[in-house]
Amino acid sequence: MLELLKRVLPKATHDAQLAGKIYQAVESELKSKARALAFEKFCDKIELPNLEHKTIDDVKLQLAASFGDGDITLKPDKKDKSLVVEVSLPDGGQFSSTIKVGPAGATDSEEQEVTLKFVPFPVCLPGDKELVWLLAKRENLSPEEAGIALAKLEDEFWASKTGQKLIRDRVERSFPEFIARVAGGFLSEVGLKRHYKTPEPVKPLRTGPKR
Repeated sequence: MLELLKRVLPKATHDAQLAGKIYQAVESELKSKARALAFEKFCDKIELPNLEHKTIDDVKLQLAASFGDGDITLKPDKKDKSLVVEVSLPDGGQFSSTIKVGPAGATDSEEQEVTLKFVPFPVCLPGDKELVWLLAKRENLSPEEAGIALAKLEDEFWASKTGQKLIRDRVERSFPEFIARVAGGFLSEVGLKRHYKTPEPVKPLRTGPKR
């Protein structure tokens, strides 16, 4: 996202100082959200078998080991069977989370993340429909949505530093080159997956004569 912002801002405004301020503000916000997410994951790994004083003191020691320079506040809630955690850092960062009594990482069944399966998503170019790339898409994506995501990712790939370098190296800007070179992680981010980097020709089946 930050790489995209670097490319877009100079086109949106000729005020370099304003563009720099916008970029720094977005970067700061992204870092803040990343730190908050890391804090949530840290708290999710803490064991809280009960709300006794010794247990709460152990939790505070774990937090102090990672946030020793911060102001740590723990508020037990016996009615909700949870422990509210608040940490204020010297740089102004403030984080809060709630640890439920029970095993670390325990969540309600309805809140558990559902892992979507991949289903076949073969694609071909309009000019050569017998040459097929074997891809897959998340089952919640329609073929149209998967096609739009794939086309958008191709545009972003050629606009990236890697894509621009390939173009300078006289690599043809084409779908076959894109799908062979794009990182698998970028595909998975948009709900797609590549089985093979090279296409396969369609194989007509020859059935025997009917009896």
